[in-house]
Amino acid sequence: MVEKYLSLIEAEIRKQKFGHQPKSLYEPIRYIMNLGGKRLRPLLSALSYSLYHRDVEKIIPYAVAVEAFHNFTLLHDDIMDKAPLRRGKKTVHEKWSINTAILSGDVMLVKVYEMFTRLDEGKFKEVLKIFNRCAAQVCEGQQWDMEFENEKKISEARYLEMIRLKTAVLLGFSLELGALLADASDLDRKALRDFGINIGMGFQLKDDWLDVYADKMKFGKQVGGDIVANKKTFLLIKALENAKGGNKEALEKWIARRKFDKTKKIEAITSIYDGLNISALTERKINYFFKKGFTCLDGLSTPQNTDHLIGFVQKLIHRET
Repeated sequence: MVEKYLSLIEAEIRKQKFGHQPKSLYEPIRYIMNLGGKRLRPLLSALSYSLYHRDVEKIIPYAVAVEAFHNFTLLHDDIMDKAPLRRGKKTVHEKWSINTAILSGDVMLVKVYEMFTRLDEGKFKEVLKIFNRCAAQVCEGQQWDMEFENEKKISEARYLEMIRLKTAVLLGFSLELGALLADASDLDRKALRDFGINIGMGFQLKDDWLDVYADKMKFGKQVGGDIVANKKTFLLIKALENAKGGNKEALEKWIARRKFDKTKKIEAITSIYDGLNISALTERKINYFFKKGFTCLDGLSTPQNTDHLIGFVQKLIHRET
C-alpha cells in the first residue's frame, strides 16, 4: 500500500509544473521537488486518510502540497545554514544564487496555497487555519534553532520545544490533514496530530543519535558532522549538563577551538559521550516519544485499520540512515 501511495505522490509531483516564466524562477522549484527524499509527510497524509476511505488518489494533490511546503522550508533553511548539498546534490542557492533561491522559495509557498484552493470552501477554510498555525510554528522553531547557535547553554526543555516546532508539528499537520479530508472526528484528528508530533520528536532525536552512532558504511554522510559544527543536539546538551571535572573541561575546550582536526574532535567528544552513557540516555528519550506516539492511536475510532500506518512508521523507526 505504501508503494502504491508513493507512486501516486511521485506522479503528482511530476505533473505539477509550478510555473513557466521566468524559467530561472520555476526551474529551481522543479529541481528541489525532484531531488527525492522519503516523501514522509505526504505519505502520512495518505495513510491517515486511508484509515477512513479507500479513494486515496482524491487527496494526493493536497498531500503533495505538504511536500511542497516541506521543500520550501528546506530551500530557505539551506540558505541560512550555508549548506552546499541537499540529498547529495547542489543546493538551490549554490546551483543558481541566493537571491533566486529566496524568490523561488517565496513562490513555492504561494503555490502551496494555490494547491489548497482546489478544496471546497468549508474544507479550505479549516485546512488554511491549521496550516497557517503549523507554518508559523515551523518558522518559530527555525528561529530558535538559529538563536541557539549563539547561546552557550540550552536546556533540554528548550531544545525539545525547538524540535517540536521546527520538525514535529509538520508531521502532526500531515496526519491531521488526511483525517480532516476524510471527515474524521475532532477526537481522531487530535489523536493523529499528537501521534505525528510525538513520532516527529522521536525521529529528530534519532537523527541526533545517528549522527554520532550510525554505522559509517550505511549512514551515507559524515558521522560526527554535528560534533564538528558544535551543533546543540540532545546529545551535546546532556553531555554539557552531566559532565564533571576533566570531562567537562575537555568538552568545553573542544567546543571553544576554532582550528582542529575533525577526526580527533569527533573521536574525543564521542569518547566523552561514551563515558557519560549519552547514547543510552538518548535512546531512552527516543523510545519515550515513540511509545507516547503509538499510545495516541489507542483512542482512534478505527484502531483496527492502523496496520499500514504503524508498519510504515515502525520501519522508519528502525532505520540505520
